[in-house]
Amino acid sequence: MEIKVIGEGCEKCDKLYGNTLLAIEELGLDAKIEKVEDLMDIVRLGVMTTPSVMVDGKLIISGRVPKVKDIVKLLS
Repeated sequence: MEIKVIGEGCEKCDKLYGNTLLAIEELGLDAKIEKVEDLMDIVRLGVMTTPSVMVDGKLIISGRVPKVKDIVKLLS
């Protein structure tokens, strides 16, 4: 599983990254997680709203910071 947390390094983006790491740990997933902060990379991914999360190329979270339990539900 490849997970990308997308955002330009703002406080909300950092919070989403942390929550995503906790969710992965809670689920015991073997996932590669990447933080995408470069604006050109974000545009190339087609993301218009940050913070966002992509799993295997599919956008599952956009423009919000869900709680860890909500991310767990999305990833299971």
